[in-house]
Amino acid sequence: MGEVAGSYSTVLLMFGFAAGATAPALLISRMISPRSGDNPVKYLPMECGQVPKGEGRTHFMMQYYAYILMFVVFDVMAIFLYAWGGTILHLPKTATLPVIAFLGIMFAAMSFALYQSRRRDIW
Repeated sequence: MGEVAGSYSTVLLMFGFAAGATAPALLISRMISPRSGDNPVKYLPMECGQVPKGEGRTHFMMQYYAYILMFVVFDVMAIFLYAWGGTILHLPKTATLPVIAFLGIMFAAMSFALYQSRRRDIW
């Protein structure tokens, strides 16, 4: 039991540091923030100085949806494969079967993203 507690001590230390650093930051910002609800400066345009006109909501083209999907798939695959590759020498040989299944799911998602990228009328 002591060995397991020792292996999680770093994680608990990091969690404690994160909580210890976050709590004062939230409290200080809460204490110094203005309290008035109707502040006219709040509704002024900040980006370019021009007064906005027209509808704020527009229809977005989804032509890059497939590329975003491929990025997410590659990102998730890289995270899990890096963690698996770092511990591969300490894992039993049967641990490669779930990784092969994971790669199969990821490559299925990648093939769907490639299929979507070939289509012109994405949603």
